[in-house]
Amino acid sequence: MDKPDPAFHIDVVDVGCVGVNSDKSLLESLEAHNIDVHFHCREGFCGACRTKLHEGQVEYTTDPLAFIDDDEILPCCCIPRSNLKIDVPR
Repeated sequence: MDKPDPAFHIDVVDVGCVGVNSDKSLLESLEAHNIDVHFHCREGFCGACRTKLHEGQVEYTTDPLAFIDDDEILPCCCIPRSNLKIDVPR
């Protein structure tokens, strides 16, 4: 069975562009493409996966409790709603 075409493209600064669907969290999608993202809780509590969002929109599947700036997202608890450009800390 063929995989469905990706719904969105995620441009990860200094890494490359990957195609993802919105059926998984952004963190899970990045991991599926072997893109390392630092994380701890996977539920939006700790903020360890805090990532800079340059372009695009995400939707949170659960309300994040960790502090994030206006230009940051928590990939562990959001899904893409458009093409994204992000900067994953290393």
